[in-house]
Amino acid sequence: MIQELNGSFVALVTPMESDGAIDYASLDSLIDWHIDQGTNGIVSVGTTGESATVSLSEHIDLIQHTVKHVNKRVPVIAGTGANSTLEAIELTKEAEKIGADFALIVTPYYNKPSQNGLIQHYTKIADCSNIPQILYNVPSRTSCDLIPQTVNVLSEHKNIIGIKEAVNDKKRINDLIKISLDNQDFKILSGDDPSFYEFLKCGGHGVISVAANVIPESISKICSYTSNGDEAGAKILNDRYINLYEMLFFESNPIPVKWMLNKMGFIKNSLRLPLIELDKKYHESISAEMLKLGLI
Repeated sequence: MIQELNGSFVALVTPMESDGAIDYASLDSLIDWHIDQGTNGIVSVGTTGESATVSLSEHIDLIQHTVKHVNKRVPVIAGTGANSTLEAIELTKEAEKIGADFALIVTPYYNKPSQNGLIQHYTKIADCSNIPQILYNVPSRTSCDLIPQTVNVLSEHKNIIGIKEAVNDKKRINDLIKISLDNQDFKILSGDDPSFYEFLKCGGHGVISVAANVIPESISKICSYTSNGDEAGAKILNDRYINLYEMLFFESNPIPVKWMLNKMGFIKNSLRLPLIELDKKYHESISAEMLKLGLI
């Protein structure tokens, strides 16, 4: 199972109706499209899936629905992080019971634990469930930084099998790659679309991507080309999307990507407060880029 953690994994949005209810029909369509387009795995209810604003029961229902609809066609990575260790344990146990293949566990946000607190947090979760677990570090969103020395300690736990790293820093990436070289079952995944190609070139195993929501085939091909040594092909394809990567973060994720998916006809442009629709000042430039890329 661990060997499947290579390539492009979409940080899937959660489609919603205009009243904020979950749009399961659109979710099914997105999943099928991703599998047809060559996406290597689905991340269900990660932070891009608005995990912060779905209820606990909705969170579990979304994972269960995704696992059932995917039906083993690709791995399902369930987002089970929380700033409460007990809640993260509950979600992770539920994901295992449901049949998800992996759990993706973001660092606790807002509480700002110490590195020792992070070790105890992740160890406690890993001790309570046998599902393979992926650490997730995105300090720009959580105000909590999981440093490589701490990752090295956690990588020794049999149930902790990788990290999604969203910090674009070459030294840090090299430190994480060294951990994976010392422990070949430990996978290193990028969590930063603008720099993921460079991350792969350094030896990363794949990406959990926001951009894959709108260009799944291309993100999968960039991963495949890089893995197979076709750097020229990967660079040409990646360079095509440099502007798009930046536009995905004009406002807080997933505001821009949901707007793009709506323009592409996949979902309604609905989010839950406190997130609101993309500011109109960005509409023209993003539409022009999408037209240029043939997305609309």
